[in-house]
Amino acid sequence: MASNDSEPQRLRAASATAPVIGITTYLERAQTGVWDVPASFLPKVYLDAVTDAGGIAVLLPPQPVDAQLASRVLASLDGLIVAGGADVDPARYGQPAHERTGAPRVDRDDWEDALLTAAIDDGVPFLGICRGAQMLNVALGGTLHQHLPDVVGTEAYQPAPAVFGETTVRIAPGSRLAGLVGETDALPVHVYHHQALDRVADGLLVTARSDDGVIEAVELPAAPFGVAVQWHPEENARDRRLFAGLVEAARSHRATREHAPASAAPASDAPERTAP
Repeated sequence: MASNDSEPQRLRAASATAPVIGITTYLERAQTGVWDVPASFLPKVYLDAVTDAGGIAVLLPPQPVDAQLASRVLASLDGLIVAGGADVDPARYGQPAHERTGAPRVDRDDWEDALLTAAIDDGVPFLGICRGAQMLNVALGGTLHQHLPDVVGTEAYQPAPAVFGETTVRIAPGSRLAGLVGETDALPVHVYHHQALDRVADGLLVTARSDDGVIEAVELPAAPFGVAVQWHPEENARDRRLFAGLVEAARSHRATREHAPASAAPASDAPERTAP
């Protein structure tokens, strides 16, 4: 019987056109086998969310960075995800540390700030998740509530170590986020954050809040695709729609870049970053 290689051919065709999505990672001490070393770390659920949506996931660990390096990295990618993780250093938005704020992770803060700045300047689609939403706001000049229970009087947004809270959010009609999820009223989401956006940076639009007023999503209208949510869409199959939206935007970004004339100068109409 002749072998049927249509499935391998289909997979090869799909991988040839799949957009490449970079995901920022932790740099943590990790143990495996006999080794106990610093390592790039990211929960697999992020990778699954990208690949299930038709993208190719690559890891972007914190590293020494400048603006040119960030742009070079993004030039090889079609989209960016700034993942969840540790608290953003409050020194970046001019505040002393709250007693419940985690130790600064300056390496990751610097890396993600540079990546987000380059993504905005270069028109690369991006999705911020939890810390990613906070990092976007801070990078553009906004501030954070350092300990949300001081503001809302409850630990419901981070009920226990490694336990996700559940809340509902209301999404602004007509927003890009509403277009992605297809609904605006009482969307159930998984949350795990003890910080939240306070003063929103110029240029960002608040597109979702919880019932007690906590900002749960923002987007950057000037960007081709710039969406950031405070919740964890990778943890909920319904919220994988956000990854599908990013992958589709990344696919379009890749097609535009591939069809641009080789001699073309960098686009002059790239979204301009709003000054803090």
